[in-house]
Amino acid sequence: RHLSVCVSQLDVQELKQQLEKSQSLFPENPCVWVKDLAGYLNHKLPAPDTEPTLSSYAHDYPYCLAGKELRAVIKALLARCSDALPEFFDHCVFTMLREQDLQAGECLHGYRMCIQALVQVKPQIVSLKLPDHLELLRSHQNRPVKCLTIMWALGQAGFYDLSQGLRVWLGIMLPVLGMKALSAYAITYLERLLTLHANLTKGFGVMGPKEFFPLLDFAYMPKNALSQSLQEQLCQLYPRLKVLAFGAKPESTLHTYFPSFLSRATPNCPDAMKKELLRSLTECLTVDGQSLSVWRQLYTKHLSQSRSSLQQKMQGRGYPWWRVLMMSLVFVAGFIAHDVRSQGSFADSTTALYLERSGVTAVSQQAWSKVSHCGQQGVSWLLENTPYYYSRALEAAGPLLEDTRGRITQKSSELLLWLQENLPLLIEWVRR
Repeated sequence: RHLSVCVSQLDVQELKQQLEKSQSLFPENPCVWVKDLAGYLNHKLPAPDTEPTLSSYAHDYPYCLAGKELRAVIKALLARCSDALPEFFDHCVFTMLREQDLQAGECLHGYRMCIQALVQVKPQIVSLKLPDHLELLRSHQNRPVKCLTIMWALGQAGFYDLSQGLRVWLGIMLPVLGMKALSAYAITYLERLLTLHANLTKGFGVMGPKEFFPLLDFAYMPKNALSQSLQEQLCQLYPRLKVLAFGAKPESTLHTYFPSFLSRATPNCPDAMKKELLRSLTECLTVDGQSLSVWRQLYTKHLSQSRSSLQQKMQGRGYPWWRVLMMSLVFVAGFIAHDVRSQGSFADSTTALYLERSGVTAVSQQAWSKVSHCGQQGVSWLLENTPYYYSRALEAAGPLLEDTRGRITQKSSELLLWLQENLPLLIEWVRR
C-alpha cells in the first residue's frame, strides 16, 4: 500500500489509548512513552522504504502526510518528554539501522516521522554528539544504505534551522565527501539546504577558514574525489558558501582567510581557481585593512603569489589607486610638517628620531654624500669644458645660423611690404 493511504487510515484514537496506557504503566519513564509512539507508528505504516534518502520527495516527507490531529498528538507527547528527546533521537537512528539488517526495504516511516517531528521542536539535538555520529557513520562505511540513513536523519534539522544544517554538513557530510557512494547525497543535501534558506544570515558564525578551504579545493581543484558534474554543482553553491564563511563582519575577519588564499595562488594553479583566488585576495585587501599587515609578513615567502595579486589589483577597474597614493603622500607630508612645527626643528622631531633608530638616516646620509660628490664632479666638468665645446659648436654651426637668419629677415621684409600695400585696400573693402 502507498504510504499516504496508510497514514490516512491510521486510527488516532487508538494511538492516544496506547500512549495513555504506556504513561500509566511507566509514569516516571518518558523515554518509554516516546519509544512506544515510534514503535506504534512504524507498525501501522507498513509501506516499504523506496530508498534511504527520500530525495525524490519533499524535504519534510513523510511527516508532511500526517493530518492535523495526528500532529497534535505527537507534538503534545514530545513537549512532555523534553529531557528524553536526545535519547529518543538516538533510539530512532539505531533502530532504523537495526531494522535494515533484518530485511531490505523494511518500513521505517514511523521512525522517520518521529525524527522529523522531533527536530521541528528541538533542531539543536542533532549537533549534540556529532563526533559520535561521525564515528557511527565511518563504522558503516562499507554499507552505503546505512550511511545514507544516518546522513538523512541528522540532516533533517537543517530544514528548520540553517545553522544546525551547516553544522551537520560540515561535521558529518564534508568528512565523507570523498566517498563516491555518499558524495552525491551530500551535495544534493547542501543544495537543498541553501535553496530552502534564502536568508543566509541565520548561518553566520558556523563556518571558518578550517571548514571553508576544503570546500574551495573540492570546488576548483581538478581530478579530486568528486565527479565533474558534482564539482560543477558545488561550484554553483560556492558563492553562497563564501558569504556564509566571511560572515556578518567581513571587514574584521577576511585577514584570517588571506594566508590560505595566498598560499594556493601558485603559478601551477588551475586557471579557474587562480581567478577565484586573486578575486578573493583583492576582496580581502580592499575590505579588511588588517589583510595588508598579514601580506607584509608573508610576501617574501610567497613572491610569485604576491606578484599575481599585485597584477590583479593594478589591472582592476574602478578602484582609485593613484588617488589613494596621493592622499597617503599628502597625509604623510602633513604629519611630518606638524611634527617638525610642534618640536621646533626637524632634528628634534619624532620623525627624525624614528628615522635614526631604524637606520634610514644613516643610509640616506651616505647616499646623499655620494650624490653630492658625483654632482660636484659633474659641475666641475661643466665649468671646465663648457666654454671649449660652446666655441667649437659656434664655429661649426655659425655659418648655417647666419644664412638662416638672413633668409628669415628677407622673407619678413617682403611680408611687411605686401601688408603695407594691401592692408588699406582690405580695410576699405570691409567698410563697404
